Amino acid sequence: MLSFSSPRHAMRRSARVLALSVMMATGLTACGSDPVLYAIAPVPGVAQQGGPVTVEVRTPVVTASLDRDEIVRQDKDYKLAIAKGNAWSEPIGDMIGRVLTRDLAQRLPGTTVFAQNDAVSTKPLAFVEVTITAFNADQQGNASLIGTLSVHSDRPAIGPNLTVPVQLQARLQNKRADTLVAGLSTLTGQLADMAAQKVRSLPVLPITP
Repeated sequence: MLSFSSPRHAMRRSARVLALSVMMATGLTACGSDPVLYAIAPVPGVAQQGGPVTVEVRTPVVTASLDRDEIVRQDKDYKLAIAKGNAWSEPIGDMIGRVLTRDLAQRLPGTTVFAQNDAVSTKPLAFVEVTITAFNADQQGNASLIGTLSVHSDRPAIGPNLTVPVQLQARLQNKRADTLVAGLSTLTGQLADMAAQKVRSLPVLPITP
């Protein structure tokens, strides 16, 4: 025996299907929405004279837990907190290296400073190398930059290799992503201050052919 649905039942069923379709479409749109992109920015510092005439800033080595598109907001209680909906505008190692290069160039006006992958024909007389193990908020909610800084000449057998630990902090007024990025920009500028001081202490060696 055939059974036919009433017009009212069919309308209710169509309404449920339509509502489900709208919910699925809304969910897909939310999941596929573009994140807000952030980038640290150069911070002016005190200009210093002296040191080698050419310096190359090598692309920083960043620990794997930070080397991702999403911004790591905080490392706390054995968990990494991600800033939802916020991401870096470029690979984090390239970004830190680019901004550190600009900061260092401003602090060493008599020195030509360039990044490792820049298309330049100038031979570097010194190198700045950085390893980053923290570039986020710490347990107390402060912006934190932790790692090591190494500055050496192009002839290590002659010039010293100056390697120092880096532990920098900046207090944050709130938990917004833009406040964290501004704090990390300040710390990158402080890292450039340290690098500039180390570069100035290197012996000025003649350029070899």
